[in-house]
Amino acid sequence: MLVRKIPTWQTTRRALTVTAVAAFVTGGAFLSAGPASAATTLAGTCSGAVNGSMGDTVAVQGTSVKELVRKGAQDQVNALTFATVWPNSLADTIAGKGALNVGTVPNSAGGTIAGDAIGTVVANALKGAAGLGLLPDTQTKVLNSIKSRVAQGCGLTTVATNYAPPSTPGAGGTGTQPGGGTGTVPGGTSGNLSNLNPGTTGGTGGSAPMRDYSGIPTATAGTAVAPGVRYPANGTLPGDASAPQAGQGDQSGQGADIRDAGNAQSLASNGASNDVQLPMLLAVIVLAGVTAGLVRTWVLRRAS
Repeated sequence: MLVRKIPTWQTTRRALTVTAVAAFVTGGAFLSAGPASAATTLAGTCSGAVNGSMGDTVAVQGTSVKELVRKGAQDQVNALTFATVWPNSLADTIAGKGALNVGTVPNSAGGTIAGDAIGTVVANALKGAAGLGLLPDTQTKVLNSIKSRVAQGCGLTTVATNYAPPSTPGAGGTGTQPGGGTGTVPGGTSGNLSNLNPGTTGGTGGSAPMRDYSGIPTATAGTAVAPGVRYPANGTLPGDASAPQAGQGDQSGQGADIRDAGNAQSLASNGASNDVQLPMLLAVIVLAGVTAGLVRTWVLRRAS
């Protein structure tokens, strides 16, 4: 049996050709693949809480908003649009859309996806669908009604399952203290504290300078005023219940239980019990005049 001999240079050329083609195909596939996309977290309903990793896309099934779409379209059915607006058809259309991306899980412990955002996604998914109406104005009204219904009935709270809170400050490191000195800086950071940014962690931030309380006024020994000087012994403290209060009671010194009983005030002043008052003097004068008249009449009758 004869075996055909192939020259070495031909074998080498074929090997290089195959290698170049393989490298070209592999590189093209790598470039077309692009960066890896984030995972998609599917919510069971369009309301409530949904758990996912930070950066994940949050989606809702079209079936979860089916009834809301039906009600929103039904609100626009009237005598002029009953033949062109089909609520049941629109509900089936959104149910057939499958998963609808409505937002993402933020890079924090949690966040929210408002119902208005979900309503906008649903309305955009139904644009151009059959059953929205014949006229453009009718289609706009139907989509706005559906968006409003979905916004009222939906709303998600996102919870990041892989969120880790910032680490607590460590034992401390060497850095520049306020005033230019060098010492231990809380949190283990080193360097000038003026370069630290709020909210950062690690060796570039997360700490703040120690607070300076030297400007707060404090009491100094020997300068305080004694209570006896501020409030004399023969005086009364503000708000003392035993001291007479303006507008409460009269001048008789009555107790609080009597002063509060009414607003009656005495007409005569508080004088001595043996003083003759003006009413008594007038009564005596009138009585003397009446007596003199009676005596005069009696004398004249006896004389006649």
